[in-house]
Amino acid sequence: MIALGADHGGFLLKEAIKKYLDQKGISYYDFGTNSSESVDYAPFGEKVAYAVANGEAEKGILCCGTGIGISIAANKIKGIRAAVVTNAFCAKATREHNDANILCMGGRVITEQEAVEFTDIFLNTAFEGGRHQRRIDQIATIEQSSLSD
Repeated sequence: MIALGADHGGFLLKEAIKKYLDQKGISYYDFGTNSSESVDYAPFGEKVAYAVANGEAEKGILCCGTGIGISIAANKIKGIRAAVVTNAFCAKATREHNDANILCMGGRVITEQEAVEFTDIFLNTAFEGGRHQRRIDQIATIEQSSLSD
Protein backbone atom coordinates (compact mmCIF):
# COMPACT_ATOMS: atom_id res chain seq x y z
CA MET A 1 0.00 0.00 0.00
CA ILE A 2 1.28 3.44 -0.97
CA ALA A 3 -0.08 6.57 0.71
CA LEU A 4 -0.49 9.54 -1.63
CA GLY A 5 -1.04 13.19 -0.88
CA ALA A 6 -0.67 16.56 -2.54
CA ASP A 7 -1.67 20.17 -2.36
CA HIS A 8 -2.86 22.11 -5.41
CA GLY A 9 0.73 22.62 -6.66
CA GLY A 10 1.33 18.87 -6.76
CA PHE A 11 -2.14 17.70 -7.73
CA LEU A 12 -1.30 16.93 -11.38
CA LEU A 13 1.82 14.97 -10.40
CA LYS A 14 -0.25 12.93 -7.94
CA GLU A 15 -2.80 12.15 -10.63
CA ALA A 16 -0.05 10.99 -13.03
CA ILE A 17 1.43 8.81 -10.27
CA LYS A 18 -2.00 7.26 -9.62
CA LYS A 19 -2.23 6.23 -13.29
CA TYR A 20 1.21 4.63 -13.05
CA LEU A 21 0.26 2.76 -9.85
CA ASP A 22 -2.98 1.58 -11.46
CA GLN A 23 -1.04 0.27 -14.49
CA LYS A 24 1.38 -1.59 -12.21
CA GLY A 25 -1.39 -3.00 -10.01
CA ILE A 26 0.02 -1.27 -6.93
CA SER A 27 -2.58 -0.43 -4.31
CA TYR A 28 -2.71 3.06 -2.85
CA TYR A 29 -4.79 5.34 -0.71
CA ASP A 30 -5.22 8.91 -1.92
CA PHE A 31 -5.42 11.36 0.98
CA GLY A 32 -6.14 14.24 -1.42
CA THR A 33 -6.33 16.98 -2.52
CA ASN A 34 -8.71 16.28 -5.33
CA SER A 35 -8.36 19.40 -7.45
CA SER A 36 -6.05 22.26 -8.38
CA GLU A 37 -7.89 24.63 -6.02
CA SER A 38 -5.57 26.24 -3.50
CA VAL A 39 -5.15 24.30 -0.23
CA ASP A 40 -2.49 24.12 2.48
CA TYR A 41 0.08 21.35 2.15
CA ALA A 42 0.75 20.55 5.83
CA PRO A 43 -2.42 18.50 6.50
CA PHE A 44 -1.72 16.25 3.51
CA GLY A 45 1.89 15.74 4.57
CA GLU A 46 0.73 14.86 8.05
CA LYS A 47 -1.89 12.33 6.90
CA VAL A 48 0.49 10.49 4.59
CA ALA A 49 3.30 10.54 7.16
CA TYR A 50 1.08 9.06 9.87
CA ALA A 51 -0.12 6.35 7.48
CA VAL A 52 3.51 5.36 6.81
CA ALA A 53 4.64 5.72 10.44
CA ASN A 54 1.70 3.62 11.68
CA GLY A 55 2.32 0.87 9.12
CA GLU A 56 -0.92 1.45 7.23
CA ALA A 57 1.21 2.14 4.13
CA GLU A 58 4.60 0.75 3.20
CA LYS A 59 5.73 4.04 1.63
CA GLY A 60 4.33 7.45 0.83
CA ILE A 61 4.47 9.90 -2.03
CA LEU A 62 3.80 13.59 -1.48
CA CYS A 63 3.68 16.44 -3.98
CA CYS A 64 3.39 20.20 -3.63
CA GLY A 65 4.74 23.09 -5.68
CA THR A 66 8.38 22.35 -4.86
CA GLY A 67 8.15 19.23 -2.69
CA ILE A 68 9.91 21.15 0.07
CA GLY A 69 7.05 22.39 2.26
CA ILE A 70 5.21 19.09 2.26
CA SER A 71 8.44 17.23 3.07
CA ILE A 72 9.06 19.50 6.06
CA ALA A 73 5.56 18.77 7.33
CA ALA A 74 5.96 15.00 6.85
CA ASN A 75 9.36 14.96 8.54
CA LYS A 76 7.80 16.25 11.77
CA ILE A 77 6.32 12.78 12.31
CA LYS A 78 8.55 10.34 14.21
CA GLY A 79 10.02 7.64 11.99
CA ILE A 80 9.55 9.50 8.74
CA ARG A 81 12.35 10.11 6.31
CA ALA A 82 10.73 12.20 3.57
CA ALA A 83 13.10 13.23 0.79
CA VAL A 84 12.65 15.81 -1.94
CA VAL A 85 13.77 14.43 -5.30
CA THR A 86 14.46 16.37 -8.49
CA ASN A 87 16.32 13.78 -10.55
CA ALA A 88 16.70 10.03 -11.07
CA PHE A 89 20.00 9.80 -9.19
CA CYS A 90 18.43 11.30 -6.06
CA ALA A 91 15.39 9.01 -6.36
CA LYS A 92 17.71 6.00 -6.30
CA ALA A 93 20.17 7.29 -3.71
CA THR A 94 17.50 8.30 -1.21
CA ARG A 95 16.32 4.70 -1.07
CA GLU A 96 19.75 3.04 -1.23
CA HIS A 97 21.47 5.35 1.26
CA ASN A 98 18.76 7.05 3.32
CA ASP A 99 16.04 4.40 3.38
CA ALA A 100 13.58 7.21 2.70
CA ASN A 101 10.02 6.10 3.27
CA ILE A 102 8.32 9.08 1.63
CA LEU A 103 9.13 10.49 -1.79
CA CYS A 104 8.43 14.22 -2.23
CA MET A 105 8.31 16.06 -5.55
CA GLY A 106 7.31 19.46 -6.86
CA GLY A 107 4.80 20.14 -9.60
CA ARG A 108 6.53 23.43 -10.40
CA VAL A 109 9.94 21.75 -10.56
CA ILE A 110 9.54 18.49 -12.50
CA THR A 111 7.24 17.12 -15.18
CA GLU A 112 4.56 14.48 -14.75
CA GLN A 113 6.73 12.08 -16.78
CA GLU A 114 9.66 12.67 -14.43
CA ALA A 115 7.42 12.16 -11.40
CA VAL A 116 6.39 8.76 -12.73
CA GLU A 117 10.02 7.86 -13.52
CA PHE A 118 11.19 8.88 -10.03
CA THR A 119 8.28 7.01 -8.44
CA ASP A 120 9.24 3.85 -10.32
CA ILE A 121 12.86 4.17 -9.18
CA PHE A 122 11.85 4.93 -5.59
CA LEU A 123 9.47 1.98 -5.33
CA ASN A 124 11.89 -0.47 -6.95
CA THR A 125 15.13 0.42 -5.19
CA ALA A 126 16.12 -1.38 -2.02
CA PHE A 127 17.94 0.06 0.97
CA GLU A 128 21.58 -1.05 0.93
CA GLY A 129 21.99 -1.26 4.70
CA GLY A 130 25.59 -1.67 5.87
CA ARG A 131 27.26 1.64 6.63
CA HIS A 132 24.05 3.39 5.69
CA GLN A 133 22.16 1.64 8.49
CA ARG A 134 24.55 3.18 11.02
CA ARG A 135 23.64 6.61 9.67
CA ILE A 136 19.91 5.90 9.77
CA ASP A 137 20.34 4.77 13.39
CA GLN A 138 22.12 8.05 14.15
CA ILE A 139 19.22 10.00 12.68
CA ALA A 140 16.78 7.97 14.80
CA THR A 141 18.83 8.78 17.91
CA ILE A 142 18.71 12.50 17.10
CA GLU A 143 14.97 12.24 16.52
CA GLN A 144 14.44 10.46 19.83
CA SER A 145 16.56 12.90 21.83
CA SER A 146 14.78 15.91 20.33
CA LEU A 147 11.42 14.51 21.44
CA SER A 148 12.54 14.15 25.05
CA ASP A 149 13.70 17.77 25.42
